[in-house]
Amino acid sequence: MGKQTLKKVKITVLKVTFNQDLAEEYAVPGYPPCLIHAEGQVFYSNGWQKPSGLCDYAWNSMRDMVLCVAQKGGYILGDGNWLKHKDMAIVSCSDGIKPVIFKVEATDMDADVINDDIATAREKHFDESDTSTK
Repeated sequence: MGKQTLKKVKITVLKVTFNQDLAEEYAVPGYPPCLIHAEGQVFYSNGWQKPSGLCDYAWNSMRDMVLCVAQKGGYILGDGNWLKHKDMAIVSCSDGIKPVIFKVEATDMDADVINDDIATAREKHFDESDTSTK
């Protein structure tokens, strides 16, 4: 297996939305729009790491996609068949009343990594006696 590197991922807040009708019907009085994010904010991730300042709930909604994009996972994202650009995804946080929409895109910058490469990490953590990995 050749050396694989992760790319840093740029996360941009595209839109902060608020569904007034849902808020009136289901939320407590005075439930506000998102107070954490604003359109145009930019964050960078190493692929597995939540950027400082990014909402925990938003990260939980997007982290698998961020890792996929960091691995240049165009084949998973449809290789240009889903969006116009293959190493990109449009995702949102899980709050249905005030969802925030994010653009997740690979950059040309290599991510900071803990191990030299993914192959080395796999070799160091492979247990010959564990039949579940065979």
